[in-house]
Amino acid sequence: MNSAASSRRGFCVALVGFMGAGKTTVGKVLAQRLGWSFRDLDEMIEAREQKSVVAIFAAVGEENFREIESAVLDELLASTSGDSVVALGGGTFVQPRNRIALQQAGAFTVWLQAPLDELKRRCKVDGVTRPLALDESSLDQLFEARREAYSLARFRVDTSGKSTEEVAREIGNLVHAFEPEVK
Repeated sequence: MNSAASSRRGFCVALVGFMGAGKTTVGKVLAQRLGWSFRDLDEMIEAREQKSVVAIFAAVGEENFREIESAVLDELLASTSGDSVVALGGGTFVQPRNRIALQQAGAFTVWLQAPLDELKRRCKVDGVTRPLALDESSLDQLFEARREAYSLARFRVDTSGKSTEEVAREIGNLVHAFEPEVK
């Protein structure tokens, strides 16, 4: 290993987007494609807290959950030594503190975008319980409220009508085009 490669801090692609956008699914394929590690922030939170995200929300509420989420993100960013793909929770990037932490870490942020109707359909199909998706009318409002924050991601990839492999390939191409030193 040459000294430039050994001194370079790990590169992080952070996938941003609403629930059902495909952050975890695409993230796993992208990581495999690039030969990098994959981390799911919600899974890390669950492992740390020994509870599901749903149980954490029920026990401590959204505000306290967001504090836990930020702390786990900070730990992840501080401990990343190799190149990795990270699937953020749907509300992670909405928090200014987390956007700043990602920016300071040099993360390559990508918003996986799709229309709300498509996201709702995907949420119903995947069978994952999402605490903030339990009330459909508030889901519409939440989607609109988060769109502006998501738009602050460095890149945007429309996932509509694309396979997981197509989306992963598109993101991989972006990484190589804009960060050529990353292998």
